[in-house]
Amino acid sequence: MNDTVLEQHAFGAEVGRLLDLVVHSLYSEREIFLRELVANAADAVDRRRFESLTDSNLAPPAEAKIRIVPDKQASTLLIADDGIGMTRQEMIDNLGTIARSGTRAFAQSLADSKPEDRPSLIGQFGVGFYSAFMVADRVEVTSRKAGSEEAFTWASDGAGEFTLAHATRESPGTDVVLHIKSDATEYLEPMRLETVIRKWADHITLPITVAQDGKDQPANEGTALWRKSKSDVTEQSYKEFYRHLGHFFDDPWATLHWRAEGTLEYFCLLFIPGMKPFDVLDNDRDSHVRLHVRRMFITDKADLLPHWLRFVSGVVDTEDLPLNVSREMLQTTPVLARIRKALIGRVLSELKNRAGDAADYDKFWENFGAILKEGIWEDSEHRAEIAPLLRFRSSSQDGWTSLPDYVSRMQPGQEAIYYLTGDSPEALKTSPQLEGFRAKGIEVLLMSDSIDSFWPERLDSFEDKKLRSVTQAAEDLGKGEDLPDISPLLAALKTALGDSVADVRATARLTDSAVVLASGAHGPDLTMQRLLRRAGRATMPAKPVLEVNPRHKLIETLSAKLADTGLITEAAATLLDLAQVQEGDLPADATAFARRVTTLLAGSLG
Repeated sequence: MNDTVLEQHAFGAEVGRLLDLVVHSLYSEREIFLRELVANAADAVDRRRFESLTDSNLAPPAEAKIRIVPDKQASTLLIADDGIGMTRQEMIDNLGTIARSGTRAFAQSLADSKPEDRPSLIGQFGVGFYSAFMVADRVEVTSRKAGSEEAFTWASDGAGEFTLAHATRESPGTDVVLHIKSDATEYLEPMRLETVIRKWADHITLPITVAQDGKDQPANEGTALWRKSKSDVTEQSYKEFYRHLGHFFDDPWATLHWRAEGTLEYFCLLFIPGMKPFDVLDNDRDSHVRLHVRRMFITDKADLLPHWLRFVSGVVDTEDLPLNVSREMLQTTPVLARIRKALIGRVLSELKNRAGDAADYDKFWENFGAILKEGIWEDSEHRAEIAPLLRFRSSSQDGWTSLPDYVSRMQPGQEAIYYLTGDSPEALKTSPQLEGFRAKGIEVLLMSDSIDSFWPERLDSFEDKKLRSVTQAAEDLGKGEDLPDISPLLAALKTALGDSVADVRATARLTDSAVVLASGAHGPDLTMQRLLRRAGRATMPAKPVLEVNPRHKLIETLSAKLADTGLITEAAATLLDLAQVQEGDLPADATAFARRVTTLLAGSLG
């Protein structure tokens, strides 16, 4: 810098306050400064390439790149590019005039606005460069405009003024030198810098290097695979990118790669994993598809896919999306909603197409079926599209089956799709709840995911057939059947059980078992009640209905011994406990249950 021609310029009087707001209010992560400066450098090179289309003298060097050089001894960090560069006046305009639409108004707007309102406000202003002051107490910018021999250095400590001076630079481009604060020396470590670059700018096509031990080491992959034509990408490249993107070790089950053109343009590359991640059902239900703008990573928290498609990974890259200055929060925009709708449609279409190959689709379903069911519960817009994609175990079929397949096998006159929920398919297959249905040749879908206690209520019906839990379908099996009259026994059992049950009634849906539990016609089914109890959320526990098989030998024997009230009382408690055990629950009083069973066994052996 030539001090003899040093020019001193004042920012506006309020700039110190403005910079304080920029540094402390706009960015939640300090490392963002590097993303902002790298983005500026990449934009400068892109602009130089564009302008060289009409003036070949402006063409950047073939080996154009962004160099990042940390200097621990001097406590400086250099970000250098081969971009378009700036003239003296452009440096004043771009670096010396913060928020060119009016510094004072901008500062006042930032100060007066609520934090949640700032993203849409500050998105109008180019203040990303000033994030450098989060980690630097002084910033120097030396730039030479392409096509010019002159270079200038802009310098400021952000305290209210900046200087300009003639400088020298061998070639066009810009050098940004940050004098790093004492509490930000981590950004002088090459490994830390490389980590930040890989996170935020890994796929900028322009090479980015970080100097280490005197050598420039590549810091970014530099290949925006999603922007290439599908015909130019090999299967191996897809696999490698998929594994790099999500730190996976498997191969993707599905790869969706397309470019949307027209009024809205974006590039998209999505993957459905080939295996279930360890944390697939953890507390994080958000989608983490990465949003990029001009190859620059912006966020993986843009909710580009709904919760029920959170297993999908990938990248969406657009140049049409408005962002706020910090790029951490998106403006409310219909563009994002349109992209989201298109992504959902593409994924559902892929699943529909792949569902035709049962063996192939079963692999997907076993990994992510429980998550896809959440869409039935929470997404009314796509509920009808999701339903045919569901798969179930069956009481009468091997392997997985679908709702359309079930409907095609329904008995003549059957009005409902019957299902049973529980803890495992193996336990459900032996449940006494199925006895009457098996006897009549009626198929029952077996559901063992936690979400299965919730979503059927929202779907309600499929192809005009109601979905009905077998625990609430006693009347369906009893239609037209004459059962032995055991009314006196039912009344005695109800009296003995008191408030423990809502009712005791005869049922035609049992063949081998003496009793079974049922839920009320309008309350939650038994599995839902059990889930609520386990979660401690049943504020008013629903009382079960005890259904009794009047054809069972034990029931016939008890009917003949109504005069023995002690026996009836003991039998009533034991029958209720047995019914609860059949449902996978413990008796209300396990010790008393064990005592009664022991007494009954001793009596039968005596």
